[in-house]
Amino acid sequence: MSPANGKPPVVFVHGLWLHGESWKSWIDLFKQSGYDARAASWPGDGPTTAATRTNPRALAGFGVAEIADHIAAQLKSLPRKPILIGHSFGGLLAQNLLGRDLATAAVAIDPAPIKGVWQLPLSALRAAFPALGNPFNYGRAVSLTAAQFRYAFTNAVSEQEAHELYQRWAMPAPARPLFQAAMAAFNPGAATRVNTGNTTRGPLLLVSGAADHTVPPVLVRSTLRRYRQSPAVTEFKSFEGRGHSLTIDSGWKELADYALSWLRHTSSL
Repeated sequence: MSPANGKPPVVFVHGLWLHGESWKSWIDLFKQSGYDARAASWPGDGPTTAATRTNPRALAGFGVAEIADHIAAQLKSLPRKPILIGHSFGGLLAQNLLGRDLATAAVAIDPAPIKGVWQLPLSALRAAFPALGNPFNYGRAVSLTAAQFRYAFTNAVSEQEAHELYQRWAMPAPARPLFQAAMAAFNPGAATRVNTGNTTRGPLLLVSGAADHTVPPVLVRSTLRRYRQSPAVTEFKSFEGRGHSLTIDSGWKELADYALSWLRHTSSL
């Protein structure tokens, strides 16, 4: 149920290699700010990170369209259209669902590239290589080693914090979305396409971690340009020195506070 203050619910959407419970600090903060906040699940997610680690096959084979529709069904069960906050592929999914008019606003943090974002920085290729390096991974769930997680997620934090974040949050993820994103330029009907021309959608904030290896700033800025034909509100914010772990590491509150402020002042939500 939405709170009596009339604020829309907030739904957090995780990306690859993380679970919805990784949003707990954000959810608690947004609840304290008067929002009915919760995390969406992906198909195959267990109730916790630990439970999901024990059954990686349940995640295997799901692509962007299936994951988006799975989350769309959760949104449609809410009493009103929510605000979406997504990270990485969760940021791509948030844009997908906003473009389908299933949300009232969205914040996409270090979002995976939508169709039309053609750049492929070497750091992004290296971060995705544990999945893309083997074509047989297409239908599998893939895990990252501690070293791979360090490069892809936690390059901007200390070695100790990187170790703690890996032990606490890292879990298997379906490889198929990465293959879909990598081949989107060659597929007119790519699953990563987003209705960027929607003129009546709610506001969108694109957030970039300036030190991100997985989704470098060039990809987020390229995503911003895809929206240039729409008069709907689309804004960009960069956070210096932040890597792909920016939603789960010790600096998470800086982003969360900015997102709250943006929602209050940009969309009056």
